[in-house]
Amino acid sequence: MRIPDNRLEYFIAEDVPYVDLTTTLLGIANKRGEMEYYTREACVVAGVEEVERIAVKLGCRAELLVRSGERVEANAALLRVIGFAGDLHQVWKVGLNLLDHLSAVATKTRKMVEVTHAANPECEVLTTRKSMPGCKDLLIEAVMAGGAYPHRLGLSETVLVFDNHWEFMGGFDAFVEQLPAIRRRCVEKKLFVEANPEQARVLVDAGVDGVQFDKVQPDELAVLVPELRAINPYVTLVAAGGINPGNAADYASTGVDALVTTSLFTAKPLDMSVRMFAMG
Repeated sequence: MRIPDNRLEYFIAEDVPYVDLTTTLLGIANKRGEMEYYTREACVVAGVEEVERIAVKLGCRAELLVRSGERVEANAALLRVIGFAGDLHQVWKVGLNLLDHLSAVATKTRKMVEVTHAANPECEVLTTRKSMPGCKDLLIEAVMAGGAYPHRLGLSETVLVFDNHWEFMGGFDAFVEQLPAIRRRCVEKKLFVEANPEQARVLVDAGVDGVQFDKVQPDELAVLVPELRAINPYVTLVAAGGINPGNAADYASTGVDALVTTSLFTAKPLDMSVRMFAMG
């Protein structure tokens, strides 16, 4: 995952717009020291490479002790930073905020991936584009560190038809009539449609590449999935709407190819901190 330098510069400027007034007034800015990030909770780490880059940008030397995607136990050290006290204190909270938020997302993601794969090893966890604006790149990095994948990164990426779309085409039946022409225009893109069970039967028979089900319950999906695969064994079937780590196993067990969720973006920040020491 590529996080551009200007993103990191923005994070720094947001927390340190001019100067660290406290270390300057205390007269300690030029004292040398060492800082170590650590977690008080077992977790899956994410964002540690970006914190390393921020530390270097602020004039420090940094040593990665783990990589994003690694699982660590409570009290594990994540990153060591050496530099002047003024620089260390500028890195401190910017880095901590990234680590405890992104690692929380990665940890929640890993839990959902594990329960999903335990129920159905061939079912993947995908995250929606309903993330906090301005945070998409960081959240994608975190969910991928946890073992999930982005479902849809933006409107320019995939063809996914909702009822809002066929409303402007004269309704569902009119949309189905136009499917041959729509498929010709897709060329190298797959055509996916969000639909209810009744519409799904029509769409799979008409040859769409995939169907997304919103808020269809697991018991109904368990009956519907084999029925649709009997029509087209190659169709991709995706469940969405209210899916989270607590019910992921039920949905995965229906035989769908993927679970689409927004719930992973709202993980509670982890309990992380730093140890800081003066040197000499």
